[in-house]
Amino acid sequence: MFPKPKPLLVPNTYAYESEPMVKATGFREYDARWLFGKEINLMGIQALGMGLGALIAELGQKQEIVTGHDFRGYSASIKYALMTGLMAAGCKVHDIGLAVTPMAYFAQFDLDVPCVAMVTASHNDNGWTGVKMGASKPLTFGPDEMTRLKEIVLNAEFKNKAGGSYQFHENYPARYIADLTNRPKLKRKLKVVVACGNGTAGAFAPQVMEAIGCEVIPLDTELDHTFPKYNPNPEDMEMLHAIRDAVLEHKADVGLGFDGDGDRCGVVDNTGEEIFADKVGVMLARDMSAVHKDATFVVDVKSTGLFVTDPVLQKQNAKTTYWKTGHSYMKRRTNELKALAGFEKSGHFFFNAPVGRGYDDGLVSAIAICEMMDRAPGKTMADLKDALPKTWSSPTMSPHCADETKYGVVAAVVKYFEDAQKKGDKVAGQSIRDLVTVNGVRVTCEDGSWGLVRASSNKPELVVVVESPVSEARMHDMFEAMNVVLRTHPEVGAYNQTI
Repeated sequence: MFPKPKPLLVPNTYAYESEPMVKATGFREYDARWLFGKEINLMGIQALGMGLGALIAELGQKQEIVTGHDFRGYSASIKYALMTGLMAAGCKVHDIGLAVTPMAYFAQFDLDVPCVAMVTASHNDNGWTGVKMGASKPLTFGPDEMTRLKEIVLNAEFKNKAGGSYQFHENYPARYIADLTNRPKLKRKLKVVVACGNGTAGAFAPQVMEAIGCEVIPLDTELDHTFPKYNPNPEDMEMLHAIRDAVLEHKADVGLGFDGDGDRCGVVDNTGEEIFADKVGVMLARDMSAVHKDATFVVDVKSTGLFVTDPVLQKQNAKTTYWKTGHSYMKRRTNELKALAGFEKSGHFFFNAPVGRGYDDGLVSAIAICEMMDRAPGKTMADLKDALPKTWSSPTMSPHCADETKYGVVAAVVKYFEDAQKKGDKVAGQSIRDLVTVNGVRVTCEDGSWGLVRASSNKPELVVVVESPVSEARMHDMFEAMNVVLRTHPEVGAYNQTI
């Protein structure tokens, strides 16, 4: 018998060392994240492994799984606790060692293994840990699987059995890097800043970019799990500004920034200006739909309205669907629609064949960006960006809101705007043209200016994004309109950043 997990245990006690602790809120919509030590202990991670092994069997999938870990001071120990649980459940574990998340996804295809469990807290601050899981390549778990996994773990519905085993794949990154770089070299000599924020991608990204023909300027590529300068998150302005400074200093063609587990890529152009990932998506969609006729794309609700209104995409007969934010949702929708690619404002890009295998990989994105520049030899990155119709967009802004209350707050905000639309009330001085409620609420006014409020799927936060195709002032009007509604809810705290 394995004890039923407790929601809270006190450190430095017998119970903490002898019983599993698993806080229920760690089971998110499409992956799992906890503060290690405060919300989950090593026995709790072991319970997660046993629960995942039981769920894999319940789903009718072969109990064989790839696992790896990101570069944090505690990630290896968490992976070993997870593997103990997986093997106890009867799984054969394929351990690829230190890895970026997409390397684990690649290993599912390369080793012909159906399931994956990657130990990573992605871009979350130090102290956080988590697991990205899947049982049907290239997809990762969605709400149904996560809800069932939560039930199994918290109720100790384990189905442990003999037969589990372990195999370590030595020097596995060489196979991943060989797969990425088995392509014609770039014809254009690009000078590229490769920024990794001292996260896991630093072990792999510079050599991949060199191998495809780039001159690499490394920035914070040394592994250091204390993240001494800034958190490796290419959505945060601190990292983007560090890339900007390096691009300008070295007169680079482009700056590419990778997040903590390497499944996202941020972009800074040759003038030092950051290009938000949704605009990069429009640029890539233009490039790809010129090569692949009648292309279909999927983008998340945080993304720019240009995917629908851009005249070049319209001329090339590209079609775009807006969908729920979240790597699992986007991956699944891109797969279901057999879209050429999916683009998420956070920088998760999902390329189907011929570019990728359907999962998010920051290095595949970086290669696609370099190949786009290779196909436009007379143009700089800034030229390609400036060719887009002008819009004024905010970064992703996240006011604090507890996990226990955030979904209730968002439901109330959705209802507020639905009622406003029915009554004909104005938002930021204009009538509501359109409401999208597949994931929170995206409110679009008559002039195309829009604002979004949704719940973060992996942090105790809300997510707010605004954009206007008209003016910077209208962008600020939309932010004020969204924020006024949020401030009627005392549960909503301070923003991490604002415009």
